[in-house]
Amino acid sequence: MYTQHGTDREDEDVSALSRDLVTLWDETLQELSTHTSPANKAWFRDTFITTYNTGTVTVGVPSIFVRDYLRDKFSTLILRVLREKEQGIRGVVFSVTHRTPPDQAKRIEREKQRSTTPSAVIPLDEYYVDRNDNLNPKYQFDSFVVGPFNQLPHAAAKAVVERPGVVYNPLFIYGQTGHGKTHLIQAVGNSLKKRGLKVLYVTSERFAVDYFNAIQTGDANKFKDKYRAYDAIIIDDVQFLSYKDKTQEELFHLFNAFHDLNKQIVFSSDIHPALLEGLEDRLRSRFNQGMIIDIPKPDLESRTAIISAKLAHRGITLDDQIVGYIAKSIEGNIRELEGMLNSIIIQSEVSEKPLTYEMVKGIVEVSLKPKTNLSIRDIIEKIARLYNLSIEDLHKKTRQKEIMRPRQLIMYILREDFQISFPNIGAAFGGRDHTTVIHSCERIKEDLKNDPMLPRELNRIRDLFR
Repeated sequence: MYTQHGTDREDEDVSALSRDLVTLWDETLQELSTHTSPANKAWFRDTFITTYNTGTVTVGVPSIFVRDYLRDKFSTLILRVLREKEQGIRGVVFSVTHRTPPDQAKRIEREKQRSTTPSAVIPLDEYYVDRNDNLNPKYQFDSFVVGPFNQLPHAAAKAVVERPGVVYNPLFIYGQTGHGKTHLIQAVGNSLKKRGLKVLYVTSERFAVDYFNAIQTGDANKFKDKYRAYDAIIIDDVQFLSYKDKTQEELFHLFNAFHDLNKQIVFSSDIHPALLEGLEDRLRSRFNQGMIIDIPKPDLESRTAIISAKLAHRGITLDDQIVGYIAKSIEGNIRELEGMLNSIIIQSEVSEKPLTYEMVKGIVEVSLKPKTNLSIRDIIEKIARLYNLSIEDLHKKTRQKEIMRPRQLIMYILREDFQISFPNIGAAFGGRDHTTVIHSCERIKEDLKNDPMLPRELNRIRDLFR
C-alpha cells in the first residue's frame, strides 16, 4: 500500500505513480477547479488522498455528507482527471476520515488570523444518532444558549437530570417550532445517558407506528417489554397523538408503569396540553402531574446571544452592528436564525469577500420569508386565486394534478413559511389527517431536488406576501 507519506510500498503498481500523493491531489484539485463552479469548491475542502492500492485511489473526506455528494456528483470527473495524471489509476473511492490532511495545520493557522472573513465552508461535521436510543449527541446543555426567554425550561430540564424520576415527572415542554424544544429534551436524554441510565428518545409518530405494527403482527407484549425496559423515555411532538385513541391508551399504561417506578418521562408539544384536541382527559391529567412549561419565542437579547454563540462555535467574528441587524431582522425562530447564518456565510465564501454590513443587509432582505397577519384561510384563498381555484376545489378528494399539486404547494408554504402545525393545516383542508399533510410537504421537498422550475414557482407564491 502506498500511504499519504509515501513510506510503504507493498504493491508493484505503486511504481507507476510519478509523484507523491500530496502533489497528485493538489494537481487534481487545480484541474477540477476549472470544471466546477465556485460554490462547488467548498465540497473539496479538507479532502486528500489517504492511500493508493492496486489501482484504486482512496480519497479521505471530512463527513458522510461530503462523501455521498462527491461520490454521486463528481466521482466520474475525479477519476477522469486522476487518470489523466496517472494512467495506472483504475478507480476512486471515498472514505470518511478524521485524520488531519497534509499541510492542513499551517492553513488552519493562517485562516484563524483572518479578521472578519468567515470560515471557508459551513461545517459539515456528521453527528451519528445512536440507533439504540435515537439520541443525537450534538444536542447537549453546553451548546444550548440560555436567555431570558428559556431560563425556566432550562432550569427545569437541569433539575430533572439531577433528580430523575423525582422532580418534575413528567416534564412537559411546549412551544412553537424552532424554539429549541427538541434540543432541550434531547440534552436531558444525553445527560441522563452519561449518568448510566438507559434512555429512549422517540417521536410520537414513531411510537404510534411501533404500536400499530405490534398490533398487526401480534407482538403487543414485545412492544410493551421493549418500551418498559428503559429508565427514561422522551416523547417528542405528542400533539400528533390527537384522536389516536388506542395509541393514547397504550401511552397511558406506559406512563403509569414509568411513574410508579420513578422512571423519568419527558414530553414535548407545540401547544399546552390543555389545548390539545382529541386528547383523552385521563392522559391530560397525567401530564398535569409534573411540570408543564413553555419556551416562548426568543427576545432580541436572546437572539443576539444565540447568533454570537453559533458564530463563535464556527470560529467566525462579525461586527456587532451586523450581529444586531441579523437579530432584529429574524424574529422568533432559532432555525431561521441558523438558516440565515448559513446563507450569509456560504454566499460570502462564494463571493470571496469579507462580510460588510451592506452585504449582510442585502442577503437578509432577499432571503427573508414573508411576514403576514393573515389567517390560514386568507393565505389559502390568496394562493388558490393564483391557480384559479377556490377553497371548495382544494377540499375535493381528487388526485387531479391541477388540484392536487397546488394543494401540496399550499400545505408546504403553510408549514415552511408560516410554521402552521400539521394538524391545523389538515383541518384547514377539510379535516385531512396530519399524515397526509406531512406526505405532501415531503413530496415538495423531494421535488425541489429534481425540478429546477419548482423554486421559481414557490417564489411566485411567496411574492404574494412580500
